[in-house]
Amino acid sequence: MECRKSENLKGCTCTAGCSNRGICCLCVSHHREKGQIPGCFFPSDAEKTYDRSIEYFIEVMSKKLK
Repeated sequence: MECRKSENLKGCTCTAGCSNRGICCLCVSHHREKGQIPGCFFPSDAEKTYDRSIEYFIEVMSKKLK
């Protein structure tokens, strides 16, 4: 599977200055190794906290689904 960085960047909501930005396979792998969720999975207000923990993701999404 070929990475389409220029296309990925169009929809990337991550605000972190990361070298993996737009290279989704590397981003997901990086966060998975750390037991985290990538920023693009979070709503924009929650993404800006830079808390990528699974616990925070569950908290945010639980509130969003109510």
